Amino acid sequence: MWHIWLIIAGVCLIIEVITVGFLIFWLAIGALFAMVVSFFTDSLIIQTSVFVISSALLIFVTKPFVKKFVNNRNTIKTNVYSSVGKKGIVTKDINSIDSTGQIKVDGELWSATGFENMNIKQGTEVEIKEIKGVKAIVAPIEK
Repeated sequence: MWHIWLIIAGVCLIIEVITVGFLIFWLAIGALFAMVVSFFTDSLIIQTSVFVISSALLIFVTKPFVKKFVNNRNTIKTNVYSSVGKKGIVTKDINSIDSTGQIKVDGELWSATGFENMNIKQGTEVEIKEIKGVKAIVAPIEK
């Protein structure tokens, strides 16, 4: 029976290489534990129990450790996405109906349109709410 557990471990490792979840790896380790147990007993129930229990324990014990290294919440916004939330000045009147207007943010000129179709006069301080294509969607800053 150890041959079957070795094949299961190999298949799990191949699937792990293909996927990016780092979950199936622990199933492969559990299959290796079951393989070792199969040298001592022929009971399929005991081997399967060792596989299930060891795999589950490895998944739950290592989950916090893996989460620490695969934390996606601390991503740094770059390029255009780093502009959202920045403040700028309207250099040309923003008319959302005609889709015209321009702002200056950090020395760069951006085409802009008003947030929720609002019109904004030149010289108004605005905040970038979002970026759609090449236009900044802005709203005036309340003082």
